[in-house]
Amino acid sequence: MTEEQSKPGSIEQIRARIDEIDRELVRLLDKRAGLAREIGRAKLVEGHQRFFDPSRQKQVLERVLEASSGEFPREAIRNVFVEIMSGCLAREQPPTVGYLGPEATFTHLASLSEFGSTAIHKPYESILDIFVDVDRERIDYGVVPIENSTGGVIHTTLDMFLDFELSICSEVFLHIHHNLISRNPLENIKTVYSKAEPFQQCQTWLRENLPKVQLIEVSTTAKGVEMAKDRNYAAAIGSALAARKYNVPIVAANIEDMKDNTTRFLVIGKQLSKPTGKDKTSIMVSIHDRPGALFELLRPFHDRGINLTKIESRPTRRKAWELVFFIDMEGHRSDPAVAEALEIVRSLTGSMKIMGSYPRDVKIRDESGDLAAMAGDV
Repeated sequence: MTEEQSKPGSIEQIRARIDEIDRELVRLLDKRAGLAREIGRAKLVEGHQRFFDPSRQKQVLERVLEASSGEFPREAIRNVFVEIMSGCLAREQPPTVGYLGPEATFTHLASLSEFGSTAIHKPYESILDIFVDVDRERIDYGVVPIENSTGGVIHTTLDMFLDFELSICSEVFLHIHHNLISRNPLENIKTVYSKAEPFQQCQTWLRENLPKVQLIEVSTTAKGVEMAKDRNYAAAIGSALAARKYNVPIVAANIEDMKDNTTRFLVIGKQLSKPTGKDKTSIMVSIHDRPGALFELLRPFHDRGINLTKIESRPTRRKAWELVFFIDMEGHRSDPAVAEALEIVRSLTGSMKIMGSYPRDVKIRDESGDLAAMAGDV
């Protein structure tokens, strides 16, 4: 044994302890996978058609984060356990998940954040295509953006719920960091490709650093990176994952104007989520145009202490000036207060549709905006 190896607390001794812990982690993962397989067999006996359980997943994430001492980053814990559950599910029946593609879009990141890398992730060209294939059961779930903390509600997604009888199964919050991606130095860039939303969310930075640049809208941020990668004087605004996928350098990182730039995504499917105690319910309701109608609609929630987290109105597209209201509230449709309020609202309105009751996402502030990765001595 060398002098270095014999020292108390030497690097070699610490590494030996790490190796021992790693072997124990693998043993426990194998044990967990075996128990997960038993649950899968029980679900088959009970006739379950879906093995992925969004409510259970959110409960597991809540519990493991509560058990953390903080030594290991919380965002990394979340991602590790998503992958653990994803790996266990892959042994039974990995879900097929549609997202707004191509690869490396922020919707792709949200899909990975919810389902892990061993699910079957399928890119789509439009939100409509995702709804159609979930409705026709060509895929199990879809991940679609619904609102951004800077740009507001994405009306294309809301409008889909007017035409499709699908449920919201879960939600995903993703901290969005935009990067200027190019093979050209900043001073040579004359054209930037991206979606309208990143341009809006980075307008102050663009005005200060690229005031005369031409902004060209494309279908997705990843498509913009693909287009800009080999073009002179061109750049794109996109994710760090897109920069890695297309092997293009990041010229400027985190160029979004608001550092708390967050996008909320919905997981849609035909599965009803069970209550967890930390849930949301979303409804859409149309009302007759008369004085006090909106007040009457909201009063049952106020009287029962139900917090409404969002109200958005859209044209019904069936009658001129007739509106449908999209309302998010805290609580599950099976909660007595929520159930009672919904019953009253149903009696007051021309029509009401429960879009879903689903677990709230486990919000964790992430400094990178990307899937967490740890670097160090392994």
